[in-house]
Amino acid sequence: MTSAAHHPIVPPLMLHALARNWSLILLRGICAIVFGLLAFVWPGVTLITLVLFYGAFALVDGVLAIIEAIRGGSAAPRWWLAIIGLAGIAAGLLTFLLPGLTAFILLFVIASWAIVIGVMEIIGAIRLRKEIDNEWWLIAGGVLSVLFGITLMVRPGTGALALLFVIGIYAIIYGIILVMFSLRLRKHAHA
Repeated sequence: MTSAAHHPIVPPLMLHALARNWSLILLRGICAIVFGLLAFVWPGVTLITLVLFYGAFALVDGVLAIIEAIRGGSAAPRWWLAIIGLAGIAAGLLTFLLPGLTAFILLFVIASWAIVIGVMEIIGAIRLRKEIDNEWWLIAGGVLSVLFGITLMVRPGTGALALLFVIGIYAIIYGIILVMFSLRLRKHAHA
């Protein structure tokens, strides 16, 4: 028999921390949706605009994930949020520091970031599966992120405009999933 003290993440504490910060997850989802919509509203954007939109999105998402990690209840359930946040901040800063990146290199930065986020969200959802109903929202977001990242790595020749639409679709779907998950967490925050 194992005790909760031997597990790196104790699901009830993780659920409490996530529920307490449901509004930050909601904000991350809204930012993703706005980013995705901007990708469709301005389809003729230049590569530099794509770079700046992506950099802003990744940086804001990373900062919000770090805030979630800092505001969390226990130190144990926050490590995966910290990794997600650091990956987003690193991707955003790299994008702003080197705006002349080619679409090929940007593609791999975006793909790697999406895979890291996806894996961390799947891990988090698995650990929450006994504590929250419909944890599949977080799993779905994680799977979507991983598939998106793998697809970008497998098809690196995608043009900048096509990549913009793929990123827009991904960001909108991912944002909706985060919004739905945050609303489920909101119920636990008030319970």
